[in-house]
Amino acid sequence: MKITKSRNVLILGGSSDIGIEVIRIFLKRQWKVTAHFSKNKKKLENIRRKTKDLNLIKFNFLNYKNYNVEKLIKRKFNKKYDSVVNLVGYIDNKGFENTNLKSILKSLATNTILPILIEKMLVKKMLNNNWGRILNCSGIGVKFGGGKNSYNYHLSKHCLEFIPNSYKFWAKKNVLINNLRIGVTNTKIHKRMKKNIKKSERLKLIPINRMAEPKEIAAYIIDLSTEKNSYITGQTINISGGE
Repeated sequence: MKITKSRNVLILGGSSDIGIEVIRIFLKRQWKVTAHFSKNKKKLENIRRKTKDLNLIKFNFLNYKNYNVEKLIKRKFNKKYDSVVNLVGYIDNKGFENTNLKSILKSLATNTILPILIEKMLVKKMLNNNWGRILNCSGIGVKFGGGKNSYNYHLSKHCLEFIPNSYKFWAKKNVLINNLRIGVTNTKIHKRMKKNIKKSERLKLIPINRMAEPKEIAAYIIDLSTEKNSYITGQTINISGGE
C-alpha cells in the first residue's frame, strides 16, 4: 500500500463536538490538520496553541450567495490533502409541513453542494498521488425520513450520500470514498432537544439503549479516513447503536 510521506487531512465542520475529537486523534497520529469552521472558534484555538500542525480556515457556507463560490472555494481549499472528512451539518429545524423553497435550497447548498464542489476539486490531486480517502458524514435520520424538525437536514444528507459512479475508477488509484451515517450522539445538538421530546423515549428506539459519545464516533471516522481503511469504498455505513 502506498502511503504519502506528508499526511494532510481537511476536516469540514471541524468545530463540531465530533470534529474536535477527530482533530485530536489525527494530531496524535502526527497528521497535519486543516480544520474548516464558520463559528465556535474557541475550542479550535485552544488546540492550535499547543501544536503547529493545525491550520484553521474560516468559511461560512451559509453565505454562499454573496460570493463567486467556485473561485472562493479554490482560493480557500485548493491544496493537496490525503484525506477529507466532511462533518458539515447545518440544521434549520424545519419539518416537512413547514419547509419552504428558501429553507430547502439553503440546506442543500450548505450540506450538499458546497462540500461536493470542494471534494470534486481535491479528488484530482488524490488521483495524481495514487492515494486518498474521502468520508462524508450523514445522519441516521436519512434511513427513517428525518425527524419532526430535521426534514431539510436529512434531505440534504440523503443527497450527499449519492456517491458518483467515478468511485470505481478512483478505487484503482487507491482513492476510497464512503458515507458514515451517524446515530444519536451526545453532542450540543441533541442536548438542546426540545422539552416535548423526551430523551428517554428517543433512546428506547436504539437497541444499545444509549447515545453514542463523540469519541466513539471519531474512532470510526479515523478508521475509514486513514490508511487503516485499505479496502472499503462506495459504501454507506451506519454507526447508530443498531437502529
